[in-house]
Amino acid sequence: MNESHSSTNCETGSALHGLFEFFEKTSRWFETNAAGFAPLLLRLLIAYEFLEAGLEKVSGENWFADLTFPFPFNLLPPDLSWGLSMGLEIIAPIALILGLATRFFSFALMILTIVAIAAVHWPSEWHTVAQLWQGYAITDQGYGNYKLPLMYLFMLTSLLFSGSGRLSVDAWLAIRLSRHAE
Repeated sequence: MNESHSSTNCETGSALHGLFEFFEKTSRWFETNAAGFAPLLLRLLIAYEFLEAGLEKVSGENWFADLTFPFPFNLLPPDLSWGLSMGLEIIAPIALILGLATRFFSFALMILTIVAIAAVHWPSEWHTVAQLWQGYAITDQGYGNYKLPLMYLFMLTSLLFSGSGRLSVDAWLAIRLSRHAE
């Protein structure tokens, strides 16, 4: 009985070793061949969302006059705020698609998103964490709707920290500049 138990342990150990080896090889393959796609896909998703908002502003009516912006953005006239946000929501997505100045535009869109959360998506009134948590939603049911902007904020933070990745103008420029420095 000990021999069969020992044989089973050996087979299990061998199977686990093979499984770990497979995961290690797969992980190395992804790191070598596909690592550049993660930031690219994130850039494309974020670019689509912000470009859509910017294009809506181009053909839409300025509704910023009805909002209360946090300081120092409340010092700007509504027309200027509208124009600045529209411009950023059009220029930044194009830069993100290209992977050009990704960290800069991610940070700029993070500021825009924080202002949008404070002025539009945050609940106007809440007294408990449970009431605030009701605002973590896509549609506003009277408690705010900060779920999507918060998700965008986390995605933008990821791009800020990681950069644009290998499939970008930023990476191409870094290679070109390092060759000229030598």
